[in-house]
Amino acid sequence: MSNSFDVIVIGAGPAGYVCAIRAAQNGLKVACIDGWKNYDGSHAWGGTCLNAGCIPSKALLESSEMFHKANHELAVHGVKVTSVSLDLKAMQERKQKIVKSLTGGIAQLFKGAGVTAINGRGLYKKDGSVEVTAPDGSKQSYGAKHVVLAAGSVPIELKSMAFDGKQIVDSWGALEFDAVPGKLGVIGGGVIGLELGSVWKRLGSEDTVFEAMDKFLFMADQQIATVAAREFKKQGIDIKLSTKVSGAVVKSGKVNVTYTDASGEHAATFDKLIVCVGRRPQSEGLLDAGCIPSKALLESSEMFHKA
Repeated sequence: MSNSFDVIVIGAGPAGYVCAIRAAQNGLKVACIDGWKNYDGSHAWGGTCLNAGCIPSKALLESSEMFHKANHELAVHGVKVTSVSLDLKAMQERKQKIVKSLTGGIAQLFKGAGVTAINGRGLYKKDGSVEVTAPDGSKQSYGAKHVVLAAGSVPIELKSMAFDGKQIVDSWGALEFDAVPGKLGVIGGGVIGLELGSVWKRLGSEDTVFEAMDKFLFMADQQIATVAAREFKKQGIDIKLSTKVSGAVVKSGKVNVTYTDASGEHAATFDKLIVCVGRRPQSEGLLDAGCIPSKALLESSEMFHKA
């Protein structure tokens, strides 16, 4: 394999892999570099969307909806179900099967379009080359006329409630629970937090969603937001608006949360806490020190974070 390309794309999410395939279809010599690692350590194409976002969350939403309907909605149609039980392992396995079929499909699309797929972490160097660190730690340099940075984004982590991967998790960790939490706290009442909260509420969790803004889904059309709020409350999700969480501490396998609303400071205890307060650009380890583009990216990421 030649180490020189017309285009190198760093990142194989929905932006990166589509870009790589389209460039190859237009006759360019293309490589796509991605170092995504799943929870089990395996590599897969597709980035956050296919592996730990849109696709797995929708799979769990559908499965949890089926479980909820069997428990609460079939009787009104004259369908009597005497016993309904949850097999969460089977539900998670279905989710993983869907994810695997789609990520495997990207590999086939790369092959069909002639894209060179490289498993590893890509680093754009100040000399214009791209250094790839393979899973075994070895390094290889590649040259390209054009380099596309499509590394995507990662969940924002708060110092006051750092992710531990067990009790305090990000949106990806919330898709991997092996048991339904008895009491679940969700920091952030945006679409991601509400989606994940809805999944586990349908499966039997007692949910509380904390949102700092005074309006529910403030970025959405408010007529739609009003209808959505009504539906989430019907599910039994406790949504606390104008509420700021100041910290979370794990003790004896529980998460102790401190929050403040109009009536003062309060405390609550949860089995799991999902922190969904937004996402930031994935820029760590992407650009070599001294790169002019790194300063531009840092400035842009700072503006994104402030917004």
